[in-house]
Amino acid sequence: MLHLAQVIQTDPGGKVKLQLLAQQKAEHAWVVLAHEDGILWCDADYHPGALVLLELSPTKQVQHISDATGWVLEIVEQYLSLGITPAILQEEVQRAEQWRQSLTLQSQELGRRALEVEARRDQIQELEENLKIERQRLEGTAAELKNSDPATD
Repeated sequence: MLHLAQVIQTDPGGKVKLQLLAQQKAEHAWVVLAHEDGILWCDADYHPGALVLLELSPTKQVQHISDATGWVLEIVEQYLSLGITPAILQEEVQRAEQWRQSLTLQSQELGRRALEVEARRDQIQELEENLKIERQRLEGTAAELKNSDPATD
């Protein structure tokens, strides 16, 4: 699991004390960790104040450590140089949520209309069947009248 950490202390034995700052939850989603969430010691050669990226095992053992400078600069280049701010991102989240709700309402309306059309189709089919029966009845009555009327012979 990838973490962002800051070197807070070094010792002469080649170990550094790291404060975990953030944890990656998904490719572009991170969560800031509480200050008391993690202090680690590991073998590395970084100066106090340096930001590092850590790959941690599930048991919080450091599997890989690297300088975070390039990663931070990439974030600045990709997001901050474009003027993307947290407020803009929040607006986009709200706009996406409104769009999702609008689509949900439209989908519900289309479903309702489809049910109405289906009910009307069923009514029309029933009326057609009734008309067919009535036509057959009238044709039968007409045939009976024709057969029973001596004037038509």
